[in-house]
Amino acid sequence: MLLRYLYILRSSWPRTLELLYWPTLQMLIWGFMSQFLRQNSSYIAQAFGVLLGAVLLWDALFRSQLGLSISFLEEMWSRNLGQLFVTPLRPYEWVVSLLIMSLIRVTIGVVPAALLAIPLYDYSIFEMGLPLVAFFAVLMVMGWALGLAICGGILRHGMGAESLAWTVIFALAPLSCVYYPVTILPGWLQPFAWALPSTYVFEGMRAVMFEGTFRTDYLLIAIALDIVLLVIGASLFALSFRDARRRGALLQMGE
Repeated sequence: MLLRYLYILRSSWPRTLELLYWPTLQMLIWGFMSQFLRQNSSYIAQAFGVLLGAVLLWDALFRSQLGLSISFLEEMWSRNLGQLFVTPLRPYEWVVSLLIMSLIRVTIGVVPAALLAIPLYDYSIFEMGLPLVAFFAVLMVMGWALGLAICGGILRHGMGAESLAWTVIFALAPLSCVYYPVTILPGWLQPFAWALPSTYVFEGMRAVMFEGTFRTDYLLIAIALDIVLLVIGASLFALSFRDARRRGALLQMGE
């Protein structure tokens, strides 16, 4: 299954171009804007790397969720689920291939943009070292959890729910506090923000870059929340898949 998805990706240059396009475009826009503001504000001069780092980490979260959902939707659009599951393929094997394909899509999309930031802006997100690996892993797992839940919703409600693949993640962006601290939010909204693993990642990133401190407490809480979200997402997907198979809906998906 993994080879199958790789062959699909390799055979279509627009798919690969799309993976490179948005991360690079965002990096260019935010990078040039950050450079402009750096020349006009002492605070922004300090926050320059934080803005670019936030853009790249946010795109890792977005791409991990979307990468899983797109591989899933490609099967729906081609009406191929029925054919897949008359083979000995097991659902968990399919899910594992979707997760690995998501990681590959994220790597193709984010790494070139991060490397391009080095000669353009003299900024390297890789200077964060091991904290970057931890932040990246937390965001990837959160994206997978959301992707599984979204795929479960599509299995349950049909192709009318496919817009969830593009809308859910952006709805969480304000609460994730990507570009600003949680304290900016109204007091009643802050508990909802702290319920997301991504909030701890971006707060932890700012602590590393502003204070030189790696908040292991943030990391541990984010991992615990990731586990909860992953269990919920996997459960929703499993229940929806079982229900779709029982109803015979796998043969009609995409119609």
